[in-house]
Amino acid sequence: MSQEPLRVAVIIGSVRNGRFGPTPARWIAAEAARREGLEVDVIDLATVWLPDVLSESAEVPTPQAVRDLAPWLARADAFIVVTPEYNHSYPASLKNAVDWFVDEWKAKPVAFVSYGGTAGGLRAVAHLREVFPGLHAITVRNSVAFPGCWDAFDEAGRPRDTEGCGGAAEAMLDQLVWWGRTLREARARRPYPG
Repeated sequence: MSQEPLRVAVIIGSVRNGRFGPTPARWIAAEAARREGLEVDVIDLATVWLPDVLSESAEVPTPQAVRDLAPWLARADAFIVVTPEYNHSYPASLKNAVDWFVDEWKAKPVAFVSYGGTAGGLRAVAHLREVFPGLHAITVRNSVAFPGCWDAFDEAGRPRDTEGCGGAAEAMLDQLVWWGRTLREARARRPYPG
């Protein structure tokens, strides 16, 4: 009996000019797509043009960019957030994207690929681990980090430490798939409360 593919959305969290985010995002999307039973979408926040100011009430019409992105997030069974570290945290563009949506995150797992200087973006991930549970999402334990990211990839966009990065990605994806399938089955049996 074949199982419906698990839909994974890779979200590129940085919108800064000259950003590095698409490089690790392409790599992790390719790693995930190599797995049987995964369907991978890449969502680049630099191209979705979410408004910077949130609506003040439910009576205000939802902006078109939010309406356009909502089905992509709702369709996903799991997320991989690719984030840099800006000033010891994650970028405002990513928080803005998280805050525009509520139900789309509920009872779904979130994994992280981070990059940056010495800390490899891990302080950004630590802060995001506090944000997503507030939206009733589960963050998976393992992540992938790229300290010194500008030297961590070759000219073709592949990690130089293929063994270490590949092992970290495999462990993270194993957890993401487990949570993704488990939570999708649970949501199908019984709607998530709240």
